[in-house]
Amino acid sequence: MNTMRQLVGEVLRARRLAQGLTLRDVSGRARVSLGYISEVERGQKEPSSELLAALTTALEVPLSEVLLDVSTLLAIEEATDLASVSSIAPGDVEVSAA
Repeated sequence: MNTMRQLVGEVLRARRLAQGLTLRDVSGRARVSLGYISEVERGQKEPSSELLAALTTALEVPLSEVLLDVSTLLAIEEATDLASVSSIAPGDVEVSAA
């Protein structure tokens, strides 16, 4: 399962690419270093609320839309994880008493 920061990064990258913007473009608009934005997009850094606000402003997209996209991806992952767990037959799980 992806971490929340990975999902945020994926959504921000997808939004940037959909607009045909480079990291340099967003960096200049948001006044955030190109390297830091790259780390956020790759899920290596957790963006603060201030950074998220700067990036969504630079992308001209409401923060609520980005968070909704992240929420949707998270729900899909959770449903997929739940489906794989529920497909395990009761006899397949071994519980040991420690």
